[in-house]
Amino acid sequence: MKNIIKLFDEHVLFWENPKIIKIISSFLVLLFISCAVCSFLVYHEVISIGRFKTIFKHRFFAIEVVFTVLLIFELLSLIFVLPKSVSRSVSKQFDLLSMIFLRDAFKEFSHLEKIFSWSDSSETILKILVYSFGSLIIFTIMGFTRKISSQTQFSEIYKNQYQFVRIKKLVALFLLCVFYIIGFIDFVTLVQTDVFLHSFDTFYTVLIFTDIVIVLVSLCFTLNYYRVFRYSAFVLSTILIRISLSLEPYYNVALAVTTALFVLILTIVYNYCQKDCTHKELTA
Repeated sequence: MKNIIKLFDEHVLFWENPKIIKIISSFLVLLFISCAVCSFLVYHEVISIGRFKTIFKHRFFAIEVVFTVLLIFELLSLIFVLPKSVSRSVSKQFDLLSMIFLRDAFKEFSHLEKIFSWSDSSETILKILVYSFGSLIIFTIMGFTRKISSQTQFSEIYKNQYQFVRIKKLVALFLLCVFYIIGFIDFVTLVQTDVFLHSFDTFYTVLIFTDIVIVLVSLCFTLNYYRVFRYSAFVLSTILIRISLSLEPYYNVALAVTTALFVLILTIVYNYCQKDCTHKELTA
C-alpha cells in the first residue's frame, strides 16, 4: 500500500513541478498558434489536410482546442486536490464548470459568419451571452465562498487523520487511472472518426461515485453531523454539476448557477454552526 500511495505522490510532485507548469504553458501557446495558422490556411483553402479539413475549417477552432486541452490539465489538478480538502475539491469542480461554459461560449463563435443578420444569429449570440454571464456568476459566487471559508477556517480533523488521507489518495489514484483511460479512448475515437468526445460528463459521473465512497469511508473516522452533512451535500452538488453538463443550453447554466448558490449557502450555514459549536465548547 505504501508503494501505491508513493506512486500517487510522485504523480502530484511531477505535474505540480514549476518546470512542468512552464512547459505546459509554452505547449498551450504553441498549440494555439499552430492551430490558428493551420485553421486560417485551411479556411482560405491554401492547404488541404484531407478528412480533418472539416475540423480545422472553423475560424475559432484554435480557441476551442486550447481551452479543451487547458480543461484536461485542470481535471488533473482536481484529482490531485481531492485528498487535501473537501471544500477545495468542490471549489475546483466549479472552476472547471465555469471554464467549460467559457469554452462553450467560444464554440458558439464558429456558428457566426463574417456578415450576419440578427434574425439568423440571435440565438447564437444569446447562447454566447448566457454562457459568458453564467461562467462569470459562478466565478463570483465561488469567490465569495472561498472568502467566507478563509475568514472562518475550521480544520477538517478526523480520528486517525493520516489513515483517512491515505484512503483518499487511493481513491484519487483510481480516479487518475480512469482519467487516463478516458483520455486514451477519446484520442482513439478522434483518430478513427474525426470526432472528439469531450468526455467531461463521463469523468464527472465517475467522480460522483468516488465522492460517495469517500463519504462512506469518512463515517469510520467521524460521526460529527455537520461534517457528514456538508460532505454529503457536496456530493449532491457534484451530481447536479453532472446533470447540468447533460442539459440543453440555458437550462444547464441555470442549474449550474443554482448549484453554486447552494454551495455558498451551505458554506455560510456550516461555518456559522461550527463557529457556534466551537464557542460553546470553549465556554463550557
